[in-house]
Amino acid sequence: MNRLLCANFARLKKDKVFWLGILFMAGYGAFLIFGNYMDAKRYGERFYIDNIFFSYSIMVGIVSAVFCCLFLGTEYSDGTIRNKLMVGHTRGRIYLANLIVCTAAGLLMTLSFLITAAGIGFPLFGFFVAKGETVLATLAGTLLMVIAFTSVFTFLSMMIQNKAVAAVTVVMTVFVLLFTAIYLSSALNSPEMYEGYTYTDDEGNVVEQEAQPNPSYVSGTKRKVYEALMDILPTGQSLQYATMSAVHVWQLPAYSVLIAIVTTGAGIVVFRKKDIK
Repeated sequence: MNRLLCANFARLKKDKVFWLGILFMAGYGAFLIFGNYMDAKRYGERFYIDNIFFSYSIMVGIVSAVFCCLFLGTEYSDGTIRNKLMVGHTRGRIYLANLIVCTAAGLLMTLSFLITAAGIGFPLFGFFVAKGETVLATLAGTLLMVIAFTSVFTFLSMMIQNKAVAAVTVVMTVFVLLFTAIYLSSALNSPEMYEGYTYTDDEGNVVEQEAQPNPSYVSGTKRKVYEALMDILPTGQSLQYATMSAVHVWQLPAYSVLIAIVTTGAGIVVFRKKDIK
């Protein structure tokens, strides 16, 4: 296992996609901080770092998806996995070593954003307004969310031997999950009632329109299902973490751990039976 990890991390140090991901996340953090600082100065508004500090939770899923599918796809295309099996490494250890390096890469990309955002944002905007336990819970939750993301991406990448097909599948998966989470969030945030309003008609009469029920409002069992999906899906978690709006802040990490365990267990079982060409 140690040899596999050493080989994987040696590859990681030289991997261009990984370093591009590091630079992209750092640049993304700087862009958000400076952009919001200029807007705050322009409009004379008070801005809090809480509003954007955890925005990486959305972007890191996409960046990690691109990295994982390309990094692990190379294992198949270059025959690296077959060579590892020929020298005696077990499939379970190969899978876990790949998962560990992908997870480490995702966390390091996240760290590059955090260092940049904190280094620039704290001097400009000050520290968090939210309570310390809320900030720590959100930070810990996002890190576990990254692990859940990379577990899913590792599973998909290790199941598909064709590098191009794996790349398309993984990237499409993360975007489908993201759009699903956006749809669920929009549905849940839709108001139960439309507010009343007043207008003047063509004859100059003032007409008052009473509040009307929203036919698109999600309620009952359907609402509970939507809320559960928002908490379970890593992309749903990312939307909540990005705005620090998570209601079940202590439950989301449990879902992330569960996703990581299930996908890793399933991945190892399937990979052991997989015919490596």
